[in-house]
Amino acid sequence: MIALAADHGGYALKEEVRAWLDENKIAYKDFGSYDGQSCDYPDMAAPACKAVVSGECDQALLFCGTGIGISMAANKIKGIRAACCSDYFSAKYTRLHNNANALCMGGRVVGAGLAIELVDAFLHTEFEGGRHQRRIDKISALENK
Repeated sequence: MIALAADHGGYALKEEVRAWLDENKIAYKDFGSYDGQSCDYPDMAAPACKAVVSGECDQALLFCGTGIGISMAANKIKGIRAACCSDYFSAKYTRLHNNANALCMGGRVVGAGLAIELVDAFLHTEFEGGRHQRRIDKISALENK
């Protein structure tokens, strides 16, 4: 199951991605916002990311105006490895090499068509492991200090 969350700046893009998830029968839980009214991205990121860390959801798709603010907030949640991406290569390789568990995008930066390509790459790329696991372990060690 995928966790979805957006502030007002990412709401419309979240809705486009949500429709694509529905079309592709990919299960998700929507943590809001639900109407595009002004709200704060840390408040939206936290419950979605906690659902990933707890195992309720496998990954998160997070949206704000630029994708940057919500990624910064998400990365404050222990166990989250969020990446703000606006190109296909980064969305794919953040899974392949970084084992990212949250993809962040900006509703004012990325159009719906590109966002769906990024989500598809992110959701359908498996972590390569191997030498990359050592780096993930080092990130976790930093988080635990």
